[in-house]
Amino acid sequence: MIVTLIVLCEVGFWVLLAAGLATRYLLKMPRAGLALLLCEPLLEVVLLVATAIDLKNGADPSWKHGLAALYIGYTVGHGHRTVKWLDGHAAHRLGGGPRPPKPPQYGTARARYEGRIWLGTLVGGAVATVLLLAAMAYVGGDGDTSSLKAWMYGAWRAVGIHGVIALSYVIWPRKAPAGSGEAVPAARAEGARAGGAGRGGPGRGGAGVSARRPGPTARPRPRGSPSWQG
Repeated sequence: MIVTLIVLCEVGFWVLLAAGLATRYLLKMPRAGLALLLCEPLLEVVLLVATAIDLKNGADPSWKHGLAALYIGYTVGHGHRTVKWLDGHAAHRLGGGPRPPKPPQYGTARARYEGRIWLGTLVGGAVATVLLLAAMAYVGGDGDTSSLKAWMYGAWRAVGIHGVIALSYVIWPRKAPAGSGEAVPAARAEGARAGGAGRGGPGRGGAGVSARRPGPTARPRPRGSPSWQG
């Protein structure tokens, strides 16, 4: 039953998300669409209550309960980011809003971006751990909670692996290639400094003012020639 409920909650998440965005931007009902989007956390509450009832009715803790805890943790840690990302694209494509900015690709900005995503994974791992510890305390020492412990260790392995990946962007930051758009501002600033040395003006000596190229000299017109001849 728990696995089926997890699948239903996942399907319900995307159904509510699509319905909320369509109501906001296609039907032009932003409040109703927001109400549908705010119903998303109720799916996790339903799953949490169903898991607790299943354990209370005597079900042995198994991988199904661990999977439910990880699903809830992931939704808490990353669900809001998913909704925000999709809402931005829906506003652009359906509501005529501006195109959502792309995440940074290079340097410190990329490292900070990866760090924020890792914090979501950390929050998800912490939420899953609290739920798994609560389930183990609820079962007590007589029940077999090894599967729940395995899921808890698995959650923190995922947090650690993701943390190493995020840390790699700090230790080895990606550099923007020379022809990329992120290198243009620096090139423009350098060109402005170099070009300023050859221009005259206050404080610059005026020695670098380039002389204007003289225009073509008008040839004298022979006497007696018609005025239309040049």
